[in-house]
Amino acid sequence: MSLPALQHSPAAERNQAPILAQLLALLTPTGAALEIASGTGQHAAHFAAAFPGWTWQPTDQQATHFASITGWAAQAGAANVRAPLRLDVLQSPWPSEGPAFGESSFDLIYCANMLHIAPWACCAGLMQGAARHLAPGGCLVTYGPYLEDGVPTAPGNLAFDASLRAQDAAWGIRRLEDVTTVATQAGLRLTARHALPANNLLLVWTSAQPATAQPLTEATP
Repeated sequence: MSLPALQHSPAAERNQAPILAQLLALLTPTGAALEIASGTGQHAAHFAAAFPGWTWQPTDQQATHFASITGWAAQAGAANVRAPLRLDVLQSPWPSEGPAFGESSFDLIYCANMLHIAPWACCAGLMQGAARHLAPGGCLVTYGPYLEDGVPTAPGNLAFDASLRAQDAAWGIRRLEDVTTVATQAGLRLTARHALPANNLLLVWTSAQPATAQPLTEATP
């Protein structure tokens, strides 16, 4: 696919290396991944190329991203990236068009930088959908900025939050405690918190069933 079809996110280019480092430590050599809100497709291509034993299913609410997703995968030589599908987390079943995913279908569900540029209801949609479609032992990984009780918010994140809310009153950086409450209601629990560059967090969520529950681990670069 020609380069003009490729959409480019400078943020995705900057953060893909530190995110990949965490995924390499977290994931097994083989598995099936579902990406929510794939956007430009840069992450799908970069991560799938690094995990040749995985299948990577990109999705996005907007089909206008599909050509870029396909193009980045082709440029990376990531033949394990499947054709993108339209998926709105507020709709059920997933995806929004075509055959529904089976329950317990994915070892990883990955979602970066969606919660703060979507209505709050999308958090519950994401958590409930992940609980339906994660395979036993699988995990949901979310990445982005969060507000945390008792943790000073970086000035850059405060300014970013204000700019988001000025664009759309339904947007804004989410409180981690609120996200955790919604995850718990869906049957998921937070098992790892990794502080990444530029005041972002990579969070790992797993089934809250006692057989798979693990204590929260925390790491910094």
